[in-house]
Amino acid sequence: MLQTKPPLTIRLCQPRGFCAGVDRAIQIVVLALKKYGAPVYVRHEIVHNRYVVEGLQSLGAVFIEELSEIPAEHRQSPVVFSAHGVPKSVPADAQARNLFYLDATCPLVSKVHKQAMRHQRLGRHVLLIGHAGHPEVIGTMGQLPDGAVTLIETEADAAVFEPADPAALGFVTQTTLSVEDTAGIIRALEQRFPELHAPAAESICYATTNRQEAVKETAAGADLYLIVGAPNSSNSRRLVEVAERAGAKMSLLVQRAAEIPWNDIASISTLGLSAGASAPEIIVDEIIDAFRQRFDVTIELAVTATETEDFPVMRVLRDVELTAADMAFVNGAA
Repeated sequence: MLQTKPPLTIRLCQPRGFCAGVDRAIQIVVLALKKYGAPVYVRHEIVHNRYVVEGLQSLGAVFIEELSEIPAEHRQSPVVFSAHGVPKSVPADAQARNLFYLDATCPLVSKVHKQAMRHQRLGRHVLLIGHAGHPEVIGTMGQLPDGAVTLIETEADAAVFEPADPAALGFVTQTTLSVEDTAGIIRALEQRFPELHAPAAESICYATTNRQEAVKETAAGADLYLIVGAPNSSNSRRLVEVAERAGAKMSLLVQRAAEIPWNDIASISTLGLSAGASAPEIIVDEIIDAFRQRFDVTIELAVTATETEDFPVMRVLRDVELTAADMAFVNGAA
């Protein structure tokens, strides 16, 4: 007797997954490998996703944490700086070592760096709202001299911060924060420091905002919300929190289909599904296929924004052709 699969509606968010900055960073490594050959060194994970990192390793990328790890015989090989941005000391170190480097910092992170430097140029002490230890925060703080930036992680930090001059403060934020939490921290700072200067443009990036809005729109009534992403991905972890706050009964971060707790979710009927900005579409496909094997799946595409942003790679790589086949390891077959 044929056993019928239980019905399952998957609310699939769009936009989801790669943003323009992540896409550009991965393209830079792929194009550098095509142009210069292996090895291409990458300082820190190019984006926070193990699958992406392993895919690039298989093509010949070598991931390091410090430039001193590049052996003398490979000093002519390119080194790529990750999408999260680096302190000013890193390119200076690369120049001192006569290394050829390609900076894959997301243009929207670079914009935050410029905003922080502008605050300082105008005589303001800079408040950076972000998470301690995150490479983007380390990179942004590293644009300015020691002592010029204070990290504010929570509303509690905002409540106890004591500036030398309350009238000379400016803030910027990490690009991948919770929109809601950040708004609360900014409100707390503005209440204490009415002359606090905002950045010239929003620091939280369009992709973070769009992905959080899409999850917020689709979370109510979901028995389970899955976010595809890595544990060290700030924007992915924020999506899990957004789903829970917006009404999903349960929300989980998973890197691959194998991490889904199938025994615990046999009775679900509505699944929310999205992916962080550093999570490849090929894993979203893998997860949908895994659900199709167990459920009679209906997909409801929840379109909340259309993203048209495209950040070109640096000029030195534009003479190399990038094909769909080159990116199939993350995007899947065309």
